[in-house]
Amino acid sequence: MADRYITPDGLARIRAEYDELLGTERPKIVEVVSWAASLGDRSENADYLYGKKRLREIDRRLGYLSKIMKQAKVVDPSKQHARDQVRFGATVELADEDDNRRTLTIVGDDETDASSGRIGWSAPLARALIGAKVGDERIVRLPAGEKSYEVMAISYPD
Repeated sequence: MADRYITPDGLARIRAEYDELLGTERPKIVEVVSWAASLGDRSENADYLYGKKRLREIDRRLGYLSKIMKQAKVVDPSKQHARDQVRFGATVELADEDDNRRTLTIVGDDETDASSGRIGWSAPLARALIGAKVGDERIVRLPAGEKSYEVMAISYPD
């Protein structure tokens, strides 16, 4: 089993999604399915068929979230001692060969969101950056070829 590192914020988001599904959404769908089942013929009852399908999706997602929460190893980036190096939870400002800047935060694989700059710690770019200091250059092997990045700044939450 691979290590499932996660930040406290990531675990809180997963817990909130779990609680929302279990405490709010699932009971609503159960109510709709019960009502639809009471109408009789279920073979052409769209509310019943969709409700049952949605219940299966919710239950599958609840199982997945539960598994994440059980296996999660919470790592608090604010307690990082080596703040001059890129480690789990670091927010890193990078510059490529063309001086294009981007800012990334290295988080657990279950909390990645590329659109908001959060990349999983096992992603090729994150693996290449781990241990780097400001001014270090790292070459990343991507599907489109190799790309070089320079670490411009490293920060951690307080």
